[in-house]
Amino acid sequence: MNEAHIQKIAGELKIQSRQVVATARLLAEGATVPFIARYRKEATGLLDEVAVTSIRERLLSLADLDSRRETILKSLAERNLLTDELKASIAAADSVTRLEDIYLPYRPKRRTRAIIAKEQGLEPLADLLFAQQSTADPLKEAVAYVSTEKGVADVNAALAGARDILAERVSDDANARAKLRELFWAEGVVKSKVLTDKQEAGAKFKDYFDWSEPVAKIPSHRLLAIRRGETEGFLMLRINPPEDSALLVLEPMFVTGRGPAAEQVRLAVQDSYKRLLGSAIEVELRMETKKRADVEAIRVFAENLRELLLASALGRKNVLAIDPGFRTGCKVVCLDRQGKLLHHDVVYPTASSVAEMREAADALLSMIRKYEIEAIAIGNGTAGRETEAFVKQLKLPASIPVVMVNESGASIYSASEVAREEFPTHDVTVRGSVSIGRRLMDPLAELVKLDPKSIGVGQYQHDVEQGALKRSLDDVVISCVNGVGVELNTASKQLLAYVSGLGPSLAASIVTHRNEHGPFKSRAELKTVARLGPKAFEQAAGFLRIRDGQHPLDASAVHPERYELVDAMAKDLNCSVSDLLRDAGLRQKIKLDKYVTETVGLPTLNDILSELAKPGRDPRQKFEVFSFQSGVEKMEDLKPGMKLPGIVTNVTAFGAFVDIGVHQDGLVHVSQLSDKFIKDPSEVVKVSQKVMVTVTEVDLPRKRIALSMKAAPQIGASRPPLNSPRPANGPRPSAGPAKPAPVDWFTAALNRNKNG
Repeated sequence: MNEAHIQKIAGELKIQSRQVVATARLLAEGATVPFIARYRKEATGLLDEVAVTSIRERLLSLADLDSRRETILKSLAERNLLTDELKASIAAADSVTRLEDIYLPYRPKRRTRAIIAKEQGLEPLADLLFAQQSTADPLKEAVAYVSTEKGVADVNAALAGARDILAERVSDDANARAKLRELFWAEGVVKSKVLTDKQEAGAKFKDYFDWSEPVAKIPSHRLLAIRRGETEGFLMLRINPPEDSALLVLEPMFVTGRGPAAEQVRLAVQDSYKRLLGSAIEVELRMETKKRADVEAIRVFAENLRELLLASALGRKNVLAIDPGFRTGCKVVCLDRQGKLLHHDVVYPTASSVAEMREAADALLSMIRKYEIEAIAIGNGTAGRETEAFVKQLKLPASIPVVMVNESGASIYSASEVAREEFPTHDVTVRGSVSIGRRLMDPLAELVKLDPKSIGVGQYQHDVEQGALKRSLDDVVISCVNGVGVELNTASKQLLAYVSGLGPSLAASIVTHRNEHGPFKSRAELKTVARLGPKAFEQAAGFLRIRDGQHPLDASAVHPERYELVDAMAKDLNCSVSDLLRDAGLRQKIKLDKYVTETVGLPTLNDILSELAKPGRDPRQKFEVFSFQSGVEKMEDLKPGMKLPGIVTNVTAFGAFVDIGVHQDGLVHVSQLSDKFIKDPSEVVKVSQKVMVTVTEVDLPRKRIALSMKAAPQIGASRPPLNSPRPANGPRPSAGPAKPAPVDWFTAALNRNKNG
C-alpha cells in the first residue's frame, strides 16, 4: 500500500489516513462499495458510498500515474538519458500532465524542422543566439553555418534553422507550458463558427453559428452541443486566449537580453506559440474541457438515473397493463402479484366504430373481474391519454388506480435477449406490455434489465466517454439495488446480478438452483449454490431478503454474521428474536453498550436496532396515484396560462423536462424553476417528482412547450429575464376543456360483467 497515495487521498477528501487505509484494504480484499458502506462502518469510520467510491477511483488514477511514471523511467534508462535530477523531477510529478511536460523534451519525435536543423549542424548557432549577448551579430555568426552540402543555402536559412531549434525548446519547456496552460484557462475563449454553406443543413445548431464564451464559464451542455456540431460537420470550434496575452507570458521567460540576438529569440518565441505551443495547449484544453463536461454530464445522468430507479413502487398487486395504440389497437396483459404473465389480448378502445369500443369495454371489464385486477398501468406513448380517458369512463372502483407509466425504453426491452429469454413464445408487443405493468409494480426490478443509456434521463450521453459513463451508471444501479434490497425467491437474474458480490454468473446459478430445488428457506441455504463461496456469501447475504424464512432476520438487512449477536440480545431479555421484532417495549430495554466489541461498534448496533423496528423496510417513498389534467391530451389543447400537473422526466444543466400528458415533454428552463436564482436545477427538482407547472409558450410547428414553476411566470416567453416584472392579477386561466360526460353503454357493460 503506497503511503504517499494514502496521505494524498486523505488530504483531498479531508478524512483521516486510517480511513483511507481501511477502505483500501477492504477493496483489495474484494469487498464492494455497498458492503463496505453498510457493514464495515467501524473499520472505515462511517464513510458513505460516495466517499468509498471516491477512494476507489482515486486509488485507480494514482496507480495509473505510477504505471506511466515507471514506463517513462524505463524508456529514459534504456536510452541512457536518465539523470539523478531528471529522475527526481519525474518522481515529484503529481499529475499526468506534469509528468508528460517533463518527459516531452526526451520523447522520441518524428522528423521535425528542429531535428533537420540539428542535422544541418545549426544547434551551436541556436545556442549562441539564445545566449543573447548584446555584442553578437547574428548575420555575421550565421555565415559560418552556410553549407550547400548540408542544405543551408544562405545566412537567412541558417538563422531560420536556428530559430526552429529554439522554437522547439520553447515548446518543450515544462514551465512555459504550465504558465501558458494557466493563461488558456484564465483568458481562453470558446469560439464557434458555422462552416461555409452549412447554415441550412446545420440549422439545429443555429445558436452556435457565431458564438463566443469564456472557457472558464461555459457550461458542460453548451460545450458538448458545440462539439457535436463540430463532429457532425457544421461548426468549427477554437479555444484560445488573446495572442498578445500569450506572448506577454512567454517572451519574458526566454527573451532576457537586448540586441539582434535577443530579437532572433523573440521571433523564435512567436513562431513557437503560433506553430507549436499554442496549438498543443489548445488540444490539451479541448481534451480537458471535454473531460470536465463529461464529468458533469455523467453526474447529471447518474443523479437522474438514481431518482428514476428509486421511484415509488406500487408493490405486489394484480396488474392489468396496456400498451396503447391507434391503428394496431392496445396490447393488454394481465399479471399476477409476482409479475407473472397470466393472459394477453388486443382491444380497440380508440376505434371509430362504436361496436369495437363496446367490445373493448366488455373485454377489459371481463379481464379485471376474472384476474382480480388491483391496478391498471397504461403506457404514456401514442394513444396513451386517449386510452386512459377510455378506461376511466368504465367507472371502475376507486380501489383500482389507473396510472400512466413512462414507457421509455420498453420497446428496447421487448426486442432484447433478456425479453426473448423470459418470453420465448410471445412477440414484442406482449413483452412491451409486460414491461409497462412491471414498471408500475417495481420500477427498479424492471429497469435494471435495460441499458441505462436507453432510459432517456441524461444529456448528451452518447457524446461522453462511454467507459466512464458505464462505470458511473453501474455504480448507481448497484447502489440502488443494494440500498433497496432484493427478494431472493422472486428476483430475476438481471436484478440479482447487481447484488453485492454476485454478478451475472452467480445470479444465473442462484436462479437455476431456485428452479431445481424450489424457493430458498434461509439465507444460509445460499451456501449450497454452485460456485457461491464464502466471500460471495459475505458480500451478498445482507442485501438479499427471504419473506417468511426460517430465521426471522432473513427478511431484514441484518447481516447473517450478526445473527448470534441478536440472538444474544433476545436471550438476555428472555424472549425470542420474533418477540424483538414485534415488541417496541422489548427493543427499548436493549442496552447497546453491552454488546460493543472490537469489531462491532455503536454504528452497527444502531443499524441493527433500526432494522429490528422495521425489518426489510423499503427506503423508497410511498406510492401515490398521479393523474394528468383531464381533457388536456395533445399539444393543441394547450394554452398559455394553463396550470397543469406533471411529472419530471429529465433534469439537465439547463432545466427540467416535464411530462404533462400531451405526448411531448415541456421544458422548464433553469430561469423558470424558481423565483430565486439557482445554478443547478437538481436543487429544485428530481426525476419522477410530481410538480405543478404553468404553460408559458406553445410552438406547434417545432413541437416545443415552454413551462414555468415560478409563482407568477411571464406568459409568452420561454426564457424571461430573472427579474422580470410579474403580470398583473387577472382571471384564473382555464385548465382546459371540461371532462367529457360518461357514456351510457359503459355503465351497461359494467353491469353485464357484474352479473356474470
